[in-house]
Amino acid sequence: MDSNWDAVGNVFRREFSDVADMEQAVTIILRLLIAGLLGGLLGFERERSGKEAGIRTHMLVSMGSALFVLVSQQSGVIQTDISRVVQGIIAGVGFLGAGTILKDSGSAHVRGLTTAAGIWLTAAIGMAAGLGREMTAVLSTVLAVGVLSLEPLLRGVSNRVKAPAARIANED
Repeated sequence: MDSNWDAVGNVFRREFSDVADMEQAVTIILRLLIAGLLGGLLGFERERSGKEAGIRTHMLVSMGSALFVLVSQQSGVIQTDISRVVQGIIAGVGFLGAGTILKDSGSAHVRGLTTAAGIWLTAAIGMAAGLGREMTAVLSTVLAVGVLSLEPLLRGVSNRVKAPAARIANED
């Protein structure tokens, strides 16, 4: 009977042996946490703007991307072959983003392009965090939040510039 329990214990030890030491465990936790937090920041901005893809979506996309590259690194995939993993993430997230794009029938109005681009960028930020490029991920997030936050301001300036031109055109 003891040998059966020993066999079960051996299976559990073997199955959970992919993290060799505490340093590796902290690295994994830190990279996934950073990816999740940065994705959450982008998702928070989108949710605050009333968009469908919000905090949870962006966090999951970012953490998923980080996990794909982390697992590849852990399993010994050589650096040049990680580009295949990256290509797969980009293609998969492209399909996810395409699902957010809607075209109104009978008009040229398209909605969801910014959300799709944001999901795509969130995946890239997650990949950067997963690959250990945390500063690149943080800087990219700061720039992305800046772009998304400046959009309403720039739209207001654009509308003010167009308004005088429209008045002049109506006077003709």
